[in-house]
Amino acid sequence: MSAKKILSLVEKHNDWRQNCLNLIASENVMSPFCEKVYNSDLMHRYAEGLPFKRYYQGSKYFDEIEDLTNKNFQKHFKVNFVDLRPISGTSANLAVFSALAKKGDKILTLGIEGGSHVSHEEPGAAGILGLKVFHFDFKNLTVDLEKTKKKILKIKPKFIVLGGSVILFPQPVRELKKICQKTGTKIIYDAAHVFGLICAGLFQNPLKEGADIITASTHKTFPGPQGGIILGNIDEDLRKKIRRKVFPGVLSNHHLHRIPALYLCLEEMKKFGRKYMSQTVKNAQTLGQELYNFGFDVLGKDRGFTETHQVAVNVIKLGKGDFVAKALEKTNIILNKNILALGKIDVKHPNGIRIGVQEMTRYGMKEKEMKQIAKFIKKVILDKESPEKIKKQVIKFRKKFSKLKFCF
Repeated sequence: MSAKKILSLVEKHNDWRQNCLNLIASENVMSPFCEKVYNSDLMHRYAEGLPFKRYYQGSKYFDEIEDLTNKNFQKHFKVNFVDLRPISGTSANLAVFSALAKKGDKILTLGIEGGSHVSHEEPGAAGILGLKVFHFDFKNLTVDLEKTKKKILKIKPKFIVLGGSVILFPQPVRELKKICQKTGTKIIYDAAHVFGLICAGLFQNPLKEGADIITASTHKTFPGPQGGIILGNIDEDLRKKIRRKVFPGVLSNHHLHRIPALYLCLEEMKKFGRKYMSQTVKNAQTLGQELYNFGFDVLGKDRGFTETHQVAVNVIKLGKGDFVAKALEKTNIILNKNILALGKIDVKHPNGIRIGVQEMTRYGMKEKEMKQIAKFIKKVILDKESPEKIKKQVIKFRKKFSKLKFCF
């Protein structure tokens, strides 16, 4: 394939995405302010090890950058440990899991149907490490505390994992802390999706409620460069273990150009984050309510549908998640199929869809626009209107929102 073809495809992708309503819950866009330092010579360089203790020469300026960024995150999140080096949330999980447990050890997770990320499960990082994965019990889409406490006492897991990939409401960190202390079980909270909400002080702070460690992505509700992060208030021994697992255990180089972009993104979130995240939650709640009003089976209706950027919809009676997601893609509405904890699990044809509003919120959309997006979805899925007709309407609608908000 020629270079011209590749360049052409990238340009087509960029143009197409500017004409789409991106509702993927795990994506966001960096600001031009952050991109200035992201697109730098640092993307070509290595800095194995820790600041001022490198295995390569040539990092005298980057050492200062990483040191300042570490301190900035430590201060903002009020923690004694930060590791910015993981290049994804999954690699952050792999490092922490391997620091806390060894092959054959038991762990307790939400399970895919309960909203956990694949890295928490046997097909992902947990399985690669040879961990024995057990799952929380649920009652009405909520963790069944009594059964879960009994399970923790019975199996004595090395750690439990909360947070995850489908997360609409706060989870019972505080309620599980006492029982975990009895068994010596650590609590890991995978904040990949809600890291921006936590940063802005608009969601449960897992560390304040008793979690030992947060792992997260830095490119979802936190609108930074793609990558991962580990935070916590932990003793020096565990800090050393995790650092050794990050390097040389999980990765070598840690994509240096991410680090200054993370610093600047945190500065943006300090100034604009509360307003940005507040609007994001309002938008998600409005979208959930409007879809429900149109007759969609939206989860969490008894609790206001969501307290995050996400909306989850049961579409098993509408052709299942893959059908709905593909039908909407034809109209330039991008979201994903997702397994929801509603009966029999079908990985190939999941029962639900997951919607995230954080990116469209950053482009300036508010409650009024969420109602219009719900109307577009209704026209495609319930009314069976022509995809080409709706696509034209979506493109016209999207063109009004081309400039990023909540950034320098």
